[in-house]
Amino acid sequence: MEWLSQYLVFLAETVTIVIAIITILLFILVQRKKSAPSGSLEIKDLTEEYRDIKETMLLSTMDDFANKEYNKQQKKIRKEEKKQQKQALKTKTDNLAGQEEQTKNVDSTVCKPNCYVLSFNGSIDAHEVEDLRQEVTAVLSVVKPEDKVILKLESPGGVVHGYGLAASQLLRFRQRDIHLTAVVDKVAASGGYMMACTANEIIAAPFAIIGSIGVVAQIPNFHRLLKKNDIDIELQTAGQYKRTLTMFGENTEAGRQKFQQELEETHLLFKDFVAENRPNVNIEEVATGEHWFAVQAKDKGLIDEINTSDDVILSLLENYKIMSVKYHRRKKLTDRLTKNIVSGIERLLFRNSRTIY
Repeated sequence: MEWLSQYLVFLAETVTIVIAIITILLFILVQRKKSAPSGSLEIKDLTEEYRDIKETMLLSTMDDFANKEYNKQQKKIRKEEKKQQKQALKTKTDNLAGQEEQTKNVDSTVCKPNCYVLSFNGSIDAHEVEDLRQEVTAVLSVVKPEDKVILKLESPGGVVHGYGLAASQLLRFRQRDIHLTAVVDKVAASGGYMMACTANEIIAAPFAIIGSIGVVAQIPNFHRLLKKNDIDIELQTAGQYKRTLTMFGENTEAGRQKFQQELEETHLLFKDFVAENRPNVNIEEVATGEHWFAVQAKDKGLIDEINTSDDVILSLLENYKIMSVKYHRRKKLTDRLTKNIVSGIERLLFRNSRTIY
């Protein structure tokens, strides 16, 4: 029996040590999680990416002799650029130290202004606006008057308060006199168009969906079903219009009228916002809740140009340094799983849909 008591003592000590180690590890993990940032900002130089693509295509069309000559020429160009970059840095340093020398003698290819590229792919609840807020703040912290901002925008719209905030974030560029271009490849409707019209110019691909300047609300009502099964719902409110339409109570005509009034007021705010930012638009003609393809929307003044985001960026490569700015928020495991499930359902629905446009 003595060996059994010794074994139990050893077992108790082992379990105690294991529990202590696990407790310490859990404490460290919790502290790291608390101190970890909620997300990170990713800055990518798109100029180099597009340059590499261009060079790859050029080299593939050349013979061996032309290939060697081209590489020699590019080496000379890059060597000269590095030399001028050093000179630009020295000149800037001297200016900061109070010297009179100006940077106007520095080659303009070195001191190109920046073009910051933001991307917004919006959902109905507009939760992406939190990432947009971080990106706008980051750009505004370093942007110069000669710089530009491009917003690659894709959204069918969603909740009023969410897209209202998103539009307000973009208006921060206007308030700083920073040129903002909204580029739509697929869709900018309803709240998505509200965001787009904050830009100095709107560019869209030919078959992009534009417009839908209207407000919609839909509420199911289960009152008759509950009444049929002798189920009562008690709803207590203070204030005549604290509740207008409900899901479970019996809706009244007065409640319906008030709800409709609220929709009309929201629509009026939407119309005023578009009219203020797109003064050349006949707002009464376009604010019917309809949407149009970009080629039609251009005739109505809803957009300024027909083009794709790729060509817009390519057209700026010679005169601007193109920088992609993306804020990545840390996501919980449950959020990632939910997103994958929703994406799978959407793909399945679109695959089985017979509607093309």
